[in-house]
Amino acid sequence: MLPIEVFTCFPGQMWDKVLSKVKKAVVFMDDKCAESLHWNGGATSVFEAGARNLKEFSSFEAGGENEPKAVFVVSTLLKGRTADIIKDIIGLSHFQYCVVFTTVAHSIQLLANNVTAELEGNPVFEQFEEKLSEWMGDMNYTAEVIHAPVVFAPVSPQLLLAPTFAHLFPLLPQDLKTINIKRTEKKRFVSLTDVDMQSLTPELQIEIKTLASAVNSMFESTSTREESFAVGPMSRLIAGELANHPQAKSRRKTATNKASIVFIDRTLDLTGAAGHHGDSLVEKILTVLQPLPGHTTDVQVDMLELTNLQHIPDSQPTLAPGCLAQTQLSTARLLWETMLASKQKEAVMEVRRQLVEAASKENLPIKMSLGRVTPEQLCSYVQLFKSSWGALESHCGVLQLGLATAQTLHHPTLPRWDTCLAFERLLLQALGDSDFAGVLRQLLPLMKPRGEEGSSPESSSGSRSGEEECGPDELLVLLVYLYSLAGEAQPADDEEVEKVERELIGALTLVITRETELSPLLQKLTGCGSPEELTMERAHTAVEGVFETLKELSHARDHLKQFTSVYTASDGVHQATYRPFLRQVLEEIFHPDRPECPDIEHMSGGLTDLLKTGFSMFMKVSRPHPSDHGLLFLFLVGGITPSELRLIREVVTVYKPGTQVLILSTRLLRPTDVPELLFTTQRLVPDIGV
Repeated sequence: MLPIEVFTCFPGQMWDKVLSKVKKAVVFMDDKCAESLHWNGGATSVFEAGARNLKEFSSFEAGGENEPKAVFVVSTLLKGRTADIIKDIIGLSHFQYCVVFTTVAHSIQLLANNVTAELEGNPVFEQFEEKLSEWMGDMNYTAEVIHAPVVFAPVSPQLLLAPTFAHLFPLLPQDLKTINIKRTEKKRFVSLTDVDMQSLTPELQIEIKTLASAVNSMFESTSTREESFAVGPMSRLIAGELANHPQAKSRRKTATNKASIVFIDRTLDLTGAAGHHGDSLVEKILTVLQPLPGHTTDVQVDMLELTNLQHIPDSQPTLAPGCLAQTQLSTARLLWETMLASKQKEAVMEVRRQLVEAASKENLPIKMSLGRVTPEQLCSYVQLFKSSWGALESHCGVLQLGLATAQTLHHPTLPRWDTCLAFERLLLQALGDSDFAGVLRQLLPLMKPRGEEGSSPESSSGSRSGEEECGPDELLVLLVYLYSLAGEAQPADDEEVEKVERELIGALTLVITRETELSPLLQKLTGCGSPEELTMERAHTAVEGVFETLKELSHARDHLKQFTSVYTASDGVHQATYRPFLRQVLEEIFHPDRPECPDIEHMSGGLTDLLKTGFSMFMKVSRPHPSDHGLLFLFLVGGITPSELRLIREVVTVYKPGTQVLILSTRLLRPTDVPELLFTTQRLVPDIGV
């Protein structure tokens, strides 16, 4: 059995392919590839490989007169907008040598050009090479186009994220309605489980095929034969695509290593994604600190404490931010892994321990203090380093993580986390005792518009940032949490539920229109960049759309036979609790009796598997099971939370400690990501750069 490190090294090996071409070049990179690079050595690795400059992939960028070589790294098809930007950059530059790396395989580029036949060579890449020479102004200039699946980011030794697919999210019933509009009445799908690849939009087909191709590349480079399993409709499509991938069939015949991969739809458990029960420091850091521009995972850490600069309120910072990705220093990398895998108290204690240890190593005058860790204490430790440039450079990774922790614990919006957590606990208990209308009514007192009696004294001016009460973003998260559990409530009168929903729609509309600043989520939701643009009518239409989506959430598990609930009602002795979907799936996979679970579907990759499936109906033939191999991949389609990473580790330790588990996902989730993915994302039409 291969050690798990072989797979976590795969993203770096793909980047080595790119880095081998960047010597003396200006490198242009799109945001998705830049985020992958960020966790694979960062910009440092590009400059160490000999690059002259690293620039944004934009029509407004160009190379200098004395820069004849360019390398482009893109996560999209080589047509449409992507081709236009490359042409613009070349037109403004003096290049004589261009290399283009794309994460999209040639077979998928062919498909995007409506070519379904198997062709010799790489005609799409060859044609694009000709275009590059033409744009450079001389057909004798050198042009190369290469496929490099630089899509994975090794966020920790147990977790690979795919930032390129951060907005890939399982479909909802409203997406099914959109698909059915174009189909004749007799051919319309009854449920999402009936949807096949051919019925999806061309954009989504390309997105799914590119993801399956990237996973296949990883298995190919490690000579691994996988058994694919799926839980949920979108996972079924991805797992089926991987099982039937043309290269995968030949790979499986010669592969020497074996593994199982289980794809799971995020929509089957939105309670866990929207909830605040995780007790994770990293979840809070991701929620309260601003994201790095162009990134979906990492955040900006204010480095002011390490300088002698003065803080000027409302001024644009002139200081480059720190971040969580620590790829250079092993001490910082280990601290980040501890923060990601531990409960908050343990993580904060470890941050303090590492800061104290670093200060002691450098003989800095540290004052030891035991007991509760405070943000002021952490900041005082960090400030010791600003007097010594050598000490600062040696420990900059630990210092960034220390500052991220201090800034989170001291953040004015952090109390909202506890407000949401308290309310979620209240809702969990109410679900078992009341009908859904009664539970919904408990949300009404929270919907306090700015400037009304009962809201914060400073509510008539400025934003909500200093208040404990929930703002619109938190209210949307609470609504997702509640509606994802709607099926657990006592039977309710539909008219009564509709009446309460109308009241909530009115109240939430008022809350949004009274905001003095629109959060990024509200801007996407309403289509307005500022409160001045936002009318009552636009806000009302947006909120009505939100409730249409919310009503569908409780039906996400309707097609399942075993994993039908994530809720355990109170029995009079114990309180009602949330039962993580992921825990249920893993307990089933690692069950010593290896029962066959109807909800974990094996995706057959050829005739042998089909025969096994057929014979097993009347003969004793062992069908593939996810626990067959000592190596298990879990792919969460739509994102995973830091607390779920800890949960996976705990379950594996209890049930099957010898198993190696590598987690893959499209993004690391914060609660406010969930409303964005549900209400503002074009799930059927992802951006593929065309």
